[in-house]
Amino acid sequence: MIELRPLRQFVAVAEELHFGRAARRLLMTQPPLTQAVQALERALQVQLLQRTRRSVALTPAGEALLVQARRLLREAEALPELVRAAAAGLSGRLRLAFVSSIAYGPLPPWLSSFREHHPDVELQLREATMDVQLAALAAGDIDAGFVLHAPAAVPASLLALQVLIEPLVLALPAGHPAAVHETVRFEEVASEPLLIFPRGVAPSLFDAVLARYHAGGCAPRIAQEAIQLQTIVSLVSAGMGVAWVPASMTQLQRPGVVYRRVDPDAPQAHTSLLWREDSPVVQRFVAHVRAQLREQRQFAALEGVGSR
Repeated sequence: MIELRPLRQFVAVAEELHFGRAARRLLMTQPPLTQAVQALERALQVQLLQRTRRSVALTPAGEALLVQARRLLREAEALPELVRAAAAGLSGRLRLAFVSSIAYGPLPPWLSSFREHHPDVELQLREATMDVQLAALAAGDIDAGFVLHAPAAVPASLLALQVLIEPLVLALPAGHPAAVHETVRFEEVASEPLLIFPRGVAPSLFDAVLARYHAGGCAPRIAQEAIQLQTIVSLVSAGMGVAWVPASMTQLQRPGVVYRRVDPDAPQAHTSLLWREDSPVVQRFVAHVRAQLREQRQFAALEGVGSR
């Protein structure tokens, strides 16, 4: 093991090429400096300096050590600041999962602004459904995740921040008779083949969709299940049925698909940010999302005033 002090002493001698000047630079006397360099040579079992009465020169081994010693000393000097930054959540790694629907909504600008304000935080992103995210949070494989769920259906064991409330809208084949209207009546589509995600992916939202059918006095005719919302919309474009999707998915344009609001009483979808532990970097990200939500509310309020 080589300590930093003899490396610092060696670097001073290597840069000054004079033991006396190096000793004055280090605020020490020359004899212990000479002894320290000799001890370093013995520890490394190489000659670092060629000494004569008139000059000091670096050997090839000394030149190689000088490069690495400077690097190590720079890193050692930077270490306290790096540790303080990590403790404050200004650096480190954030493993973040998300459902696809929020990627068509506010997530991209949130990530962009977070990276701008926290350039030393490494973002590792993973698209995953709620069931996968909950398992990953329990296993410690992710730090936080955006999940899609029905109202009041967040696991009580996790910390949560609600970030989005939106209605479910109906994705219809463009040629469907009900598609001529901007809003369709539930009765017009209740008997259509339904494309939906498996219940295990998002149980509360699956149950909310089925509850809407039961409230209308009918049972859904499930034609096909698919995990990803993008896949479900693609199946709609193939004419295989209709699908309930979060309103943010209307940003996903597929040929042959139109999105329509349903009246009355369309189910609501909530998106929440979930996390298990308040690590510094997670705290930073949650605070950033909260700030973005405040800005959005303020902007919406200003727009409302301006439209009056």
